[in-house]
Amino acid sequence: MSDGGSGYLRYVALGDSQTEGLGDGDDVTGLRGCADRFAEELAKGSPDVLYANLAVRGRLAGQVRAEQLPAALALRPDVATVVAGMNDLLRPRFDADEVGAHLEAMFAALTGQGARVATVTFPDVGRISPLARPLGRRVLALNSRIREAAGRHGVVIADMSAHEVVTDPRLWSPDRLHASPLGHARIAAAVAHAFGLPDSDEAWTLPLPPGAPVPTRLRAVGTELRWVGGFLGPWLLRRVRGRSSGDGRRAKRPDLLPPGRLDSRVLD
Repeated sequence: MSDGGSGYLRYVALGDSQTEGLGDGDDVTGLRGCADRFAEELAKGSPDVLYANLAVRGRLAGQVRAEQLPAALALRPDVATVVAGMNDLLRPRFDADEVGAHLEAMFAALTGQGARVATVTFPDVGRISPLARPLGRRVLALNSRIREAAGRHGVVIADMSAHEVVTDPRLWSPDRLHASPLGHARIAAAVAHAFGLPDSDEAWTLPLPPGAPVPTRLRAVGTELRWVGGFLGPWLLRRVRGRSSGDGRRAKRPDLLPPGRLDSRVLD
């Protein structure tokens, strides 16, 4: 399926909201996101590359495996990205071994079919949102399972957790769960560098220029309270009701198409 050079012909992205592109555009103007951006990087070296994005927001790792992996294999990609596990990590009954097993099954199936696969590790969410500090051990456990599974199957890792810049607030959208446009650009650059694409480098690891001064304690408390009311509260309410942000939605790019900034094809 490779074009015989250093490029690729079919790229398929599997995952949840981060891969779908939340935080980089919207459902009206269309979502871009790290996978779209990485597809554009692939196209620089392989103009004929085709790209499908099967990701759906809110999906757990087991759901990505059950719902997206069969479709991905049917598309016979020669390059794929698999990013999942953060939604599991936020659930009360998180099991790192179970999530790792789902990820490893996807790694094994895709690499076994001949695809070159990439994944990412996750940043310390406690450094992005102070209220998330109790999740730090879960992040470490999940990243450990990701590294182990990737190592067994020759999966490339964009090791986001190893670089302090990934917790810079400017790389995250106001909900602190999804990357900002700048954050999505950094993730795409990290994956391109992990793959060794032409013109990719370690610039994505560099810190951003100095930003606004650190807010006072009172202002920081106000920011946390607004975040709880605007984002954490609604998220918890969906969990109590047994609902997901991805209910009724489908993949925005279920078919292999030339990379481009297309509107998301989702159901309300």
